[in-house]
Amino acid sequence: MKQLGILAFLVLLFEASAVANPYLLKPGEPPTKLRVATSAVTGGFVHFYSGLDYGIFEKYGLKCEHVYIRGQSPALAALANDQVQFNYGAADGSLPGLAAGVEAKFVASPLVKLVARKEIRRPEDLKGKSIGVTRPGDLSARLSRQVVRKLGLTTDDVTIHPIGGSQTERYQAMVGNVVQAILVTPPLDIRAKSDGFNIIYRLIDLEIPFIYSSLITNYKMLRERPEIVQRMVAALAETIYFVEKNPDKAKAAIAKAMRVKDEEALQSSYNVYAKEIVDRTMVVPGKSVSEAVDIARETGTLVRRKPEELYDNSFVNNLEKSGFLKELWGTENYRR
Repeated sequence: MKQLGILAFLVLLFEASAVANPYLLKPGEPPTKLRVATSAVTGGFVHFYSGLDYGIFEKYGLKCEHVYIRGQSPALAALANDQVQFNYGAADGSLPGLAAGVEAKFVASPLVKLVARKEIRRPEDLKGKSIGVTRPGDLSARLSRQVVRKLGLTTDDVTIHPIGGSQTERYQAMVGNVVQAILVTPPLDIRAKSDGFNIIYRLIDLEIPFIYSSLITNYKMLRERPEIVQRMVAALAETIYFVEKNPDKAKAAIAKAMRVKDEEALQSSYNVYAKEIVDRTMVVPGKSVSEAVDIARETGTLVRRKPEELYDNSFVNNLEKSGFLKELWGTENYRR
């Protein structure tokens, strides 16, 4: 009986260790310093902001310095040169660069909306009007072209008008009737509604494939420090859990980053990014990558890499294989 008791104890001990978090900072281990770039300020980065503000990355031994680099192209250049080790941003905005040969790979989650002027209440009201985008071939332009097609319209019906600038600057162009519609992300949609503009639709409801917030790293990290990449992916996975379980703290992180106090705007951002579109597994959707690469090619990108060369799902797959996701979410279904 005594031997059986010891055996049972050993089995329980083994089972407990099998599901323990293998990615945390070990006692006595020094933290790893990293530079992580973003090229925008948006509620779509709520998980990254929360990870920074509430010490989640530090739990995994990652001392992250947040670096703001305006524009995805300069951010990708800094990543390729290892001036930053990770980039957190819109995957669709990075895809042309990666497809053209930038040595980096990513994981992602999506959402964008279209806002239009007061006189435009239905998609067909866009005929003869202009959608404002940053520049030809960028994320806003490529999504706008997909939207026009999805609605059964053509670029003869709706003009895709490059006007440059930030999302806020494009919003002001719509206010001034330079263009009649733009793509926006929360919480700018709440401002638009309060200003009397109309939200025509959400891209997620039209089932248009696109990839939004992404964790991207360079080939040097993948080749020389894959264990650090794994820890970063695990830490990001925990931020998804943290944000879902701590809405007030998550909204505070958005408010701090965006300098927004409007509760409705913060709640809109939270509902979308923490609830509606988040993928707890963080698996990169290969089909969406392929379709995005096709669109980039159609709009003039010189594609040098195959879609499957632009992402690496091994790190997110390891989270499931190790039992990490099951331990993190407990009895909840992390594959919802």
